[in-house]
Amino acid sequence: MLSFTSGGHRIEVEWFAASRGSAAGEGAGGSRPAVLLLHGADGLTYAEGYRLAARNISISGYHVAFVHYLDRTDDRRVAYSRLRQDFPLWATTVRDAVSWLASQPGVDPRRLGIVGVSLGAALAFETAAADPRVKAIVDYFGPLPEGLARGQPRLPPTLILHGASDPIVPVSEAYAIERLLKARGTPYEVKVYPDQGHGLTGVAQFDSAARVASFLGRYLGSRLI
Repeated sequence: MLSFTSGGHRIEVEWFAASRGSAAGEGAGGSRPAVLLLHGADGLTYAEGYRLAARNISISGYHVAFVHYLDRTDDRRVAYSRLRQDFPLWATTVRDAVSWLASQPGVDPRRLGIVGVSLGAALAFETAAADPRVKAIVDYFGPLPEGLARGQPRLPPTLILHGASDPIVPVSEAYAIERLLKARGTPYEVKVYPDQGHGLTGVAQFDSAARVASFLGRYLGSRLI
């Protein structure tokens, strides 16, 4: 288990190294693109599902850092009564995680992305709006943070994946993010899955994984000279 320090707290990170000989191009010295994987409000309750996603992404040639950002507030799951007050702390920790990721051996700091799930996606948007080092976002059924929704933030290319029947983060959030990206002329892709809720299962789960691999290949995978 790796770690870094944020706000005086030790933040644990599970590391999934990129598979060699995979699709993503190597940069100078064999460096690879890398992504942060940010869980949702469930924290580590369904950690094996996040680890499976991390392994799938690493197979395509990306280093993946699964960040336990709730360590910043000493939580295992989000305490919803403190969500608003804790969100800025987690956002600061994710920004620190980007800096930590960029400094890791074998990571190409010019090819960094964030894959965020639900709350993790909101943190991805919050971070990328302030940090141009983030070159791509994968948004799994996440909301746009309130502060960004009222402005015109700079965001990187984004893949939006959402269930049409999501009872927790309404699909209207996906369309709001799409409108914002379209207004800014930001490249994006969107896929709304009929009959899927807050989470993707069956064929939708496999389809989304293929879309993620294709999207990351387009925006992070090419070798940079």
